[in-house]
Amino acid sequence: MLLPGLALGDPQELAIRAAFIAWGSVLVVLAAKRGVEPLLLIPIGLGMILANAPGLHLARYVCQDLSGQFPAELEGLKGLVNVIEFGSFVRVCSPEPTSLLGWVFHLVVRSEIGPILIFAGIGALSDFRPLISFPAGALIGSAAQLGITVVTFTALSLGFRLNEAMAIGVVGGADGPTTIYTAVNIAPHLVGPLTIAVYSYIALVPVIQPPIIRALVPRRYRAIEMPSPREVTSEHVLLFWLVCLFVVGTLVPAAFPLVAAVAMGNIVKELSSKFAELERYLRTLADPLLDIATILTMLGVGATLSYDFLLQYVPEASPAAIFGFIVRAFAILAMGLIAFAVSTVGGIAFAWALYFATRGRVNPVIGCAGVSAVPIAARVAQREAQLAKPGLYVLFHALGPNVAGVVGTAVVAGFYISYIKHFWIP
Repeated sequence: MLLPGLALGDPQELAIRAAFIAWGSVLVVLAAKRGVEPLLLIPIGLGMILANAPGLHLARYVCQDLSGQFPAELEGLKGLVNVIEFGSFVRVCSPEPTSLLGWVFHLVVRSEIGPILIFAGIGALSDFRPLISFPAGALIGSAAQLGITVVTFTALSLGFRLNEAMAIGVVGGADGPTTIYTAVNIAPHLVGPLTIAVYSYIALVPVIQPPIIRALVPRRYRAIEMPSPREVTSEHVLLFWLVCLFVVGTLVPAAFPLVAAVAMGNIVKELSSKFAELERYLRTLADPLLDIATILTMLGVGATLSYDFLLQYVPEASPAAIFGFIVRAFAILAMGLIAFAVSTVGGIAFAWALYFATRGRVNPVIGCAGVSAVPIAARVAQREAQLAKPGLYVLFHALGPNVAGVVGTAVVAGFYISYIKHFWIP
């Protein structure tokens, strides 16, 4: 054929590619025209469009089916290839040499480098002093993980496998890097829809949370003024991270890379005020390194929503199986919304418990900030409090549960990953 790029494949394959391209185009339009998370949805959408372009095959993998189990003598190669178990046989796959987006996913996302670097950037941009000043915020952040548990069981009841259900549940934490990290470890074929779900709902926090807040917290309680926060020094922050890393490393080692990345970024931020030399590291972590990691990670995530990539995960190259995946992907989007809403309810419910325990010194509105959407959820709490009482300031107190949610979601994700890897038998 003189023009191999015109080899579009059979009509069913072309229809699947067109569906993914249309989906990616919608994401790009939402980001470019409506401003919905443009830094994230534009590279995801472009990754989907390029990975599904007929004739390019930028996300195609080369696979070999092996009867029985994966050979024990080749265990060391599992870090270099995808190994998918189908019961009677295993499939071993790696990107084609010219599969550009396949290699981006393989080297940046699957290796976990991208999500971990993003977490380091988040740590450099975040302030954990509100959490240390208001330790009860950690309890709110823990309670806001309720959506993860509820949707995990919901997904199981709908027929998803345990590893898939756990990966879907983590969307309830409203933390993009943690969602990607979890999916890569236990359900890599779901990385695409889960990432789109979590970042879409993070963008919609100002729309989703206010009706829930107003339904659960009457106006007069939203107007409660909280005591002034106590002073927190850099030494307190460093001690907090030492204790946190010891506890997480001891109890939930699978979550340690994420928590350690946040800790590194935040420690650099704290020490940069004392050592001018570290200001360069802070600028790098918070700007160029975070941007590069985000672009490459989102391009790789977009590539997972493609015909070529998903062929690894179906026993036979069946268009019907890929269409079935698309249907399940939209079910995942719906469950992600439920997870996020339930997590918001869980955080507000525990904030109410603190209100009664402290005899009215805690404003229940800060419970909505228990999800990991930093700092969007905390700003929603502040806005709702100010609407009830102009001039009221609860943002500092809301940031405590907000950053606690980041660590809490990582811990739950680490527990899920450990359970699937060590105890679950497919």
